[in-house]
Amino acid sequence: MKDDTKVVVKGRHPQEQFGAVNPPVVHASTILYRDIEAFRNMDAYVSYGRHGSPSNFSLREAMADLEGGHASLLTSSGLAAVTTAILSFVQSGDHFLMVDTTYGPTRSFCRGALRRFGVETTFYDPLIGSEIKDLIRPNTKAIFMESPGSHTFEMQDVPAIVAAAKDAGDIITILDNTWASPLFYKPLAHDVDVCVHAATKYIVGHSDAMLGVITSNEACWDRIDKMNRYMGGHAAPDDSYLGQRGLRTLSVRMARHEENAHKLITFLKSQPEVSRILYPGDPDDPGYEIWKRDFSGSSGLFGVVFNGGSQEQGDAFLSALAHFGLGFSWGGYESLMIPSTEIVRSVRKWQPEGQSFRIHAGLEDADDLIADLEAGFRAWRAVGA
Repeated sequence: MKDDTKVVVKGRHPQEQFGAVNPPVVHASTILYRDIEAFRNMDAYVSYGRHGSPSNFSLREAMADLEGGHASLLTSSGLAAVTTAILSFVQSGDHFLMVDTTYGPTRSFCRGALRRFGVETTFYDPLIGSEIKDLIRPNTKAIFMESPGSHTFEMQDVPAIVAAAKDAGDIITILDNTWASPLFYKPLAHDVDVCVHAATKYIVGHSDAMLGVITSNEACWDRIDKMNRYMGGHAAPDDSYLGQRGLRTLSVRMARHEENAHKLITFLKSQPEVSRILYPGDPDDPGYEIWKRDFSGSSGLFGVVFNGGSQEQGDAFLSALAHFGLGFSWGGYESLMIPSTEIVRSVRKWQPEGQSFRIHAGLEDADDLIADLEAGFRAWRAVGA
């Protein structure tokens, strides 16, 4: 069964819910046992509302099948998925390898909570590839990847890193796959152990719910499931429902996001103010060959770097836009743009040649988005005149 069909049919069981196409939203804390014997034996698939509901199970089932994993669980946010996955495999005295281009809050978690817990984190260059073997220590327990990287979009050679982890022994590999979605990249098919998503982004797809997903192979599942229960992790039934609703249209939305991104990039490349585009799906990108080898598509999120320019020009550019909203997150139906400022790197500093921005191409008509960018360039030029 192809992915475009899977996102529509997996996790749906109409015959079990009076023929209704969508799983019901079940709000529950207390779950009643059928009798005292069942209670004594804890004989119930769910013993408490925190452990899930039909809408939760629907999305978990669909995501596990789509990812090719043993099982999936839902968390209250993408960051909760990241932190739960990491904590499942490290403890005091361990060493952990984190890609230097990771999502900002993930970096903060490593520098803050993990340090307090006695876990040492080493940030590594995203382009390190098989040379990551030189950073592995006897107490290294896990390696975290994010490909492409946040804001700067460097591609990682995931198979090379995974091979180095396996050669070194029992080192778990985790990958944040939010940019590509389960449609355009399958980490577990490349022998990654654990895949995490900020389902808030493309899976929900409508900018109206916070959600995270963790999917793993069978060997890692028990530790992840237990850690989630230890932490009291829970995705609300309404948010779970919005996630499985969004999943049903994921394939058509991702195609439009990708199409619009390419149209915007073509326009931006024609502008003299633009120095370069940060987008692995573009043939001019340094990571294109890895993207072409491992991925089946590219999403709507990319970066653009200008040839110089002042903050005043950048502010004028953003202020002139009508269709590109100024706000965090991405993956929803609407286009967004923010300045790529104060990007923290430990291994290699991010030093763009000019003003830089992160753009999310939404589902609007590309011609209207291009007209919006033209207005931005007029404002930029007016300030620089």
